[in-house]
Formats: sequence, structure tokens, C-alpha cells
Amino acid sequence: LLIFFMLTSSFIMQPGIKINLPRATTSEVINYENIEIIVSGENIIYLNGKIVNARELKAILLKTSKIKDSSVLIKADKSASLGRIVEVWDMCRDLGVAQINIATNQQ
Repeated sequence: LLIFFMLTSSFIMQPGIKINLPRATTSEVINYENIEIIVSGENIIYLNGKIVNARELKAILLKTSKIKDSSVLIKADKSASLGRIVEVWDMCRDLGVAQINIATNQQ
């Protein structure tokens, strides 16, 4: 599953809430505006810096998906639950977000 994410994702570096990002050697820096979703090490979801629950996240992602070329940046602490990250990824995909990105630190 991790290999799937690595092969199908655009990797982005952006500053934000302090989390310990996983490392990837294939990172690509992309500079454009994204909706930022952070999954903390405690599996708390932040949307643009504000704590949200799954229902609130879904409502905002639904609006986002209606915007042409919409994109989401997912930042996940390396100690965050993979299941929680996949849940966020699937929600974005199922709602039709045009581009989903995973942030990592470059090595």
C-alpha cells in the first residue's frame, strides 16, 4: 500500500503545523495552493490548521471537489495510523478531488 502511494502521488514540501514527516527520495517540490489536511501522530485531523472531524472534512471536500483542478495536500506524521491516512485519501478520491498529494521531506 505504501508503494502504491509512492508511485501514484505527487510529493510536496510546505511549512505548517509541526509534524514529523516520513522521508522519500523521489519527492518533487510543487508550488501552488492546496487545501491542506494534516493527520497528526495522535490521528487528529486538521484542515488548513483547524481540527475537524470526518463529517466536517467530508462536507468541505465535497465543495472542493466541485472546483475544477482542485487539489488536496495530505501531511501525515510518520507515527500516524496508516488506516487513518488511507481513510482521508479514500474520502478525497471518492468525492472526486482532482489531485491528491502526499507531503514528505526530501532526503
